[in-house]
Amino acid sequence: MSNFLFTNVRVFDGSGEDPFPGEVLVQGDRIKRVACAPEAIERGDASLVDGHGATLMPGMVEAHAHLTWPSSVERVINAMKLPIEEHVLVTAQNARITLDYGFTSAYSAGALGERIEPALRDMIDAGFMPGPRLRASALEKGAEGVMGVPEGHDPTHDRDIDGLRAYVFDKKKEGCDTIKFLLSSDEGFAPGGSQVLMYSEEEVQAIGEAAREADIWLACHAQAAEAVKRAVRAGFRAIFHCVHADEEALDLMEANRDHLFMVPAPGLLYARIHEAQDFGIGRKEAEKLGAISGLEAQQRIVPEMRRRGIRVLPGGDYGFPYNPVGRNARDLQLFVDLFGFTPAEALVAATRQGGELMGLPVGEIREGMLADILLVDGDPLADITILQEKEKILAVMKGGEFHRSPGCGYLVS
Repeated sequence: MSNFLFTNVRVFDGSGEDPFPGEVLVQGDRIKRVACAPEAIERGDASLVDGHGATLMPGMVEAHAHLTWPSSVERVINAMKLPIEEHVLVTAQNARITLDYGFTSAYSAGALGERIEPALRDMIDAGFMPGPRLRASALEKGAEGVMGVPEGHDPTHDRDIDGLRAYVFDKKKEGCDTIKFLLSSDEGFAPGGSQVLMYSEEEVQAIGEAAREADIWLACHAQAAEAVKRAVRAGFRAIFHCVHADEEALDLMEANRDHLFMVPAPGLLYARIHEAQDFGIGRKEAEKLGAISGLEAQQRIVPEMRRRGIRVLPGGDYGFPYNPVGRNARDLQLFVDLFGFTPAEALVAATRQGGELMGLPVGEIREGMLADILLVDGDPLADITILQEKEKILAVMKGGEFHRSPGCGYLVS
């Protein structure tokens, strides 16, 4: 493994502090030193990367990843179910694309297969294929007929407490890092579905207790206010959507803000409203699917969560044909345009706070952290949209190795 010294760069370190001109030394898979100009770092045997004034920033974290959702910017597939052989290969392709676009870590929000993501994670970690650091999940746990829950899978829903506990321990044994439960339904599943609760308080508490015993994280789809509350009370780590969160739910989340993360996933709602016409979803259909009302609700709720210090992270349900993998950085723009984040706040959410979600030493450029680093042509604090352009991401480094190396004009030696 080589050592690298990044010089002549503007460093956004992920902490929220202002960027600064400086140098960063990478030794092995870690960041060894960070210096602010005019301080310089001794080069030693490190290869020199001259950024020519480009921005050096932490790799981003996709906080609501669906790598098994088939569509990407390279290949749109107007279907969610594929033959398993093709599905596994498409998932591997999506993992590489996610990394291509600067997302060096991904927290799964559910997969279309029980063992695809744990196997993919292990292959990535062993260096056999490219992809982000992955917190792997299995099939979303919910009612049969809901997307992500195929026919014949768990038809009894294992509603007794022993069955739910066994399910949690089975997922841990299969290598999952996290399990996603559908604690509420969704307008996209059935009219009025967002207010339909899928698990009782007793069931959710049993799930939470089993997860603590098994040492596995929990994530959930929670639209209804009571679903959000049940998730918080049971110790869920990642709570997705939260469209109907009420004052009591917000109070609970604030009281537990050190232990949870909220991921609103505006990307899917935005795409359904503005970009899905070619797939049969016009404005009326988007309204029926809850996209319009959902996005309006999030525009009220997310700023209030941010005011209360609740960590709200980008991650937008990418992988649908009208919302493909590779477009993930658009969520940062939506955080700015719709939720009132500054570009710096959106970047902190996608880097440092994303690293906190992952539970890994990533998301910041500081000594001792894993060297997951992007070299960006331009200033994302001035224009957050440049992170959506692959050609603007000059280099992607993960664990001290270049997945996408800078051109010869940047890599001096």
